[in-house]
Amino acid sequence: MAGETDLNKLLGSMKPKLNFGDYVFCVVEDIAKINQADIISTFREKEGITIIISKELADQLKLQYTFTAAWITLTIHSSLEAVGLTAAFATALASEGISCNVVAAFYHDHIFINKTEAERAMEILNKFSK
Repeated sequence: MAGETDLNKLLGSMKPKLNFGDYVFCVVEDIAKINQADIISTFREKEGITIIISKELADQLKLQYTFTAAWITLTIHSSLEAVGLTAAFATALASEGISCNVVAAFYHDHIFINKTEAERAMEILNKFSK
């Protein structure tokens, strides 16, 4: 099933969902020691493997992090070939002083923003569908 590519449809129907919990980005050398089911996302860089996990798990594993995030999922099935979606919501958030870290997966876009900005970010994102 192909995802949506029309920017107007994407913006009008993205229906952001604020996921429960606090999330952090950590760098590890070996993810074998972490239960794969507990990892939200991974990305391998030359400096190490970045993982996104719950803050609670990071604390249990004594992993270092510098940023506590809220996780917002855009529930529309966006195509990986869609043009302009990330730019549109990132610009809207940036205009209000909110930084966002985006993970594009096969079905949805996921936005990690400072935990303290979660409610305000949801208000901004919800304006697209009005």
